[in-house]
Order: sequence, then C-alpha cells, then structure tokens
Amino acid sequence: MISKTDSPPRTDSAEIATGRSSRKIKILILLSGFGVAFLTAIKIGAVPIDLGDLFAGTASFVKTQVFYNIRLPRVILAALVGCSLAISGAALQGLLRNPLADPGLIGVSSGAALGAISMIVLGEMLELPDELRPYALPVSAIIGAISVTSLLFVFAQSRRQFAVVTILLVGIAINALAGVGIGIFQYISDDSQLRTLTFWMMGSLGRGTWDMLVPAALLIGVSSLLIFKSSRELDLIQLGEPEAEFLGVDVQALKRRIILGSAIGVGAAVSLSGMIGFIGLVVPHLVRLGVGVPHKVVIIGSAILGAALLVMADLVARVTIPPAEVPVSIITSAIGAPFFLWLILRERNL
Repeated sequence: MISKTDSPPRTDSAEIATGRSSRKIKILILLSGFGVAFLTAIKIGAVPIDLGDLFAGTASFVKTQVFYNIRLPRVILAALVGCSLAISGAALQGLLRNPLADPGLIGVSSGAALGAISMIVLGEMLELPDELRPYALPVSAIIGAISVTSLLFVFAQSRRQFAVVTILLVGIAINALAGVGIGIFQYISDDSQLRTLTFWMMGSLGRGTWDMLVPAALLIGVSSLLIFKSSRELDLIQLGEPEAEFLGVDVQALKRRIILGSAIGVGAAVSLSGMIGFIGLVVPHLVRLGVGVPHKVVIIGSAILGAALLVMADLVARVTIPPAEVPVSIITSAIGAPFFLWLILRERNL
C-alpha cells in the first residue's frame, strides 16, 4: 500500500494561474509607470508645457514648436533607446547564463561606439549618396557590435560552457582596445568632429529628430522581435547546452539570433544616443526580482522598465542645471554603479 507521503507531487493549476495573473498585474503596473514617466517628461523642461493648453490650441507658438519638434521626439527616442538596451541586456544575460552580462560591461557598446566613431570621422571620405547617409552611422555601429559579440563567443566558450570570469575579462580587454581606437579617432579628428565626439561619447539624447526616429524604430523593432521569439529557448538553455539540445533547441541558431538581435539593438541605440551604461545590467535584474524569471516576462518587463528609466534619467539630465544639460550617462551610472557593486557582493555571498 502506497502511503500519502510516497505519492508523487501534483501540479497545482490554481497556483500556476495565480502566478500568471500576478505577473500580468505587475506588467500592467510597469506600463502605468511608463505612462506617468512619459507624460511627466513631455511636460517638464526648460520650457514648461501645459498639455491642456497645447491640445486646446491656446499654447504659444514657441511652446508648440518646442513640444512637437524638440521635446516629443527626444522623449520617444529615450524610450526606444532604453527599451533596446534593456532587452539586449536581458538576452545576453540569458544566453551567457551570466547575471553580470551587460552590453557596456562586456564590450558590446564599446564596439558599437568604435564603429560609429569611425564613420563620424572617416565618413566624408566614403562619399556616400545622400539617400544612404542617415543609415551609415547605425550600420557602422551594428557592425562593430556584431564583431565584438562574435569575439566574445570565440574567446569565452570553453568545453561548450561559458566561463563567467572569462567573459568579464574578455569584455575588459575589448573595452580597453576599443578605447585605444576611439582615442586614435579623437586625435585625428578636426575641431568640429572632436566636439561632436566628446558630446556623443558622454551620452546624450539631444539629437532626437523625427527623421532619426523612423530608422531607429525599425531597427529596434527588428531586434526586439528576434529576441522575443527566442524567449522560450532562453528558458531552456539555462539548463545547459546539452540539455537544451536534448529538449529540441537549436543552440547554434539561438546564438546567432541573440547575437544578431542584440547587436542590432545596441548598435542602433549607441549610434543615436552615444554610450549610455548600466541600463542593460540594472533593468533585467529589477524585473526578475519584481515580476518573474521566465524570459518572456523578463523581456517584456525589461522593455517597459528600460524605456521608463531612461525617460526619467533624461528628464533629470535636462532639468538639473537648465539651460545646460548633464550627460545622461552620468545619471544612469549614478544609478547603475551602486547596483553593480551590490550585485557583485550578492553573487559572492551565494
């Protein structure tokens, strides 16, 4: 006779349904938070804007122009860049099975920056047609990001397993090499290019225009779709590559999709806003802690929270010392650096 304690455990469907419902509610809360952040950011700035007056048609000409041609595209660009960096960070952390993986820490952002800077300095020599010029900078940044991500896999994979320490060390080396290349381009640039590079390297969303938003939204949309479609495979690869292959995952195809998707997302973001750190590290962890660990949930939550976080960081950068602007990378680093230190200490204590 089999005792009650010997019977196999049963899955409580009601508990699973409750967990899913709870995650949906948390995602809705994140969406609401993003909505509040977005509305706050488009209202507040060096030129305060009353949305009621604006939509009623009673706002001044100056405020109308500031809103439609400067403020609104900038806030949308911040949302797109924050979304892209956060999703790419979540995907890289899942693929590398490394909680410290971040596009900035492991050198992907530096590779994208090097590609973009090379186009800024040397682009005039290529004599590209006017139709291709708006796409030259994002394409160069994407090529740089793909190159760095591919190098990570070449150097960091050992016996079909990723070594966390190796990944971080390779990332440090790539960041250093990219810094050398960036320094060389800064040295050979003229005064106009140097001012552009200095402002761009510190991270800024001030270049947001409607013309830039269209290709940005297209590239980031493609990147997000590639990563989101791989969410189930990212869950399975946490068991290990052999186990994932046994369960039907094409691991090599998954690596290619995540490399391409992350590189497109990071390359597009860096080409539009310069180097903005820690979004890809902080946001996925906050989503896992607050919402859940399945990658479908992590990717959706990271997209929303990353957009909201960078929108608010840009708002702080705009209003701290008006009419001047604090580089937005300073704001994100002030948030991300303490979180990174806490994460390192937490990992050591596990």
